[in-house]
Amino acid sequence: MTLPALEIETLSDRLRRHEPSVATEAAAIQVARGPGRVNLIGEHTDYNGGFVLPAAIDLEIRIAFVPTADRHVAITLPETGERREFSLDAIPQASGQWIDYVAATAWSLQSSGLALHGFRGVLASNLPISAGLSSSAALELASAWALLDPPDLTAHGIDPMTLARLCQRAENDHVGVHCGLMDQFAATLGQRGRAMFLDCRDLTYRPVVLPNDDVALVVCDTNAPRRLGDSEYNQRRSECEAAVAAIAEQEPGVESLRDVDPDMLARHATRLQPVQLARAEHVVGENARVLRTIEALEVGNLAAVGRLFAESHASLRDRFEVSSPELDAMVEIANATPGVIAARMTGAGFGGCTVNLVRREALDTFRAAIEREYPERTGREPHVLVVSAADGAGLMVPAGTGD
Repeated sequence: MTLPALEIETLSDRLRRHEPSVATEAAAIQVARGPGRVNLIGEHTDYNGGFVLPAAIDLEIRIAFVPTADRHVAITLPETGERREFSLDAIPQASGQWIDYVAATAWSLQSSGLALHGFRGVLASNLPISAGLSSSAALELASAWALLDPPDLTAHGIDPMTLARLCQRAENDHVGVHCGLMDQFAATLGQRGRAMFLDCRDLTYRPVVLPNDDVALVVCDTNAPRRLGDSEYNQRRSECEAAVAAIAEQEPGVESLRDVDPDMLARHATRLQPVQLARAEHVVGENARVLRTIEALEVGNLAAVGRLFAESHASLRDRFEVSSPELDAMVEIANATPGVIAARMTGAGFGGCTVNLVRREALDTFRAAIEREYPERTGREPHVLVVSAADGAGLMVPAGTGD
């Protein structure tokens, strides 16, 4: 898979070409970046108050921009010439376009009292879209850094977690996708070489060192259309909430599935509809798997990590019902390949990507197995992407400074 260049100088040249009236001086051009994320384990737990273990990755969205005083935002996709724009004084409702995420971020920041400026920009990305790597959060965070006036969180009296929550609010309340906080958290607070453990109830977090020297983090894109629409995602969330409501009738202290342990769930299983029970079993089990994965990583027990990834994928497939034939095939091929430590689907599901831990000396063998066997089984061409855990969103060195 060939990824487009995201070099600052290239983006600056594109901006000057598409916005000659405002991009006359290289020193005026700034570049904001928002990384994608891959979730190692902890799927569909974030909106249930549970645990997640994502990592920001070095596939990202960048916006090269020049701030303006006219409170007008315009962004061009240089590959196609498509241009979308809106006014900060009349932020439009969501319309099903990519610009919705930029407008939603502006709405959330502005309605929270933060000062914004307009800008003219170009957008480039090497992050696969609709692949379960959270391109939406990446776009929200890149947009936030392009919009803030000044682009300094301390000057606005906020911290990175607050920025993540404001971007989550943008997606929840303006775009209408009821996502949890994990994606925006990872895109904001990611650290190079580390996964980030997050307790989605109290928002405490800490980095978890990954075995980067000997083990590669590999994303395999199924190249299959995502079939988990917003309505089905929201349905899964409603099923979890229904399970909580049924249990809380007998257990007043239960406010989310985070408060439910296996024994409690077993006691109240007959009170739940079968689909509610299955959803709850996944979330309760997945929370435990996140904690056990962290313990295994910290002591170097990679065999245990592999077993936990396998359990997670099976639960997502059988209990939460968000896997797909393509994801299952990708995981099965990976698990049959020597040198693969762990493999599972990642993201919301029904298409998208798998996340794999692969010994570096086995990378060529792994890639060859996926590229040979996956098309035979599915009729689709895979994309195998070796990624690294990266730092969270922010401004890059301005073009033309030479720093």
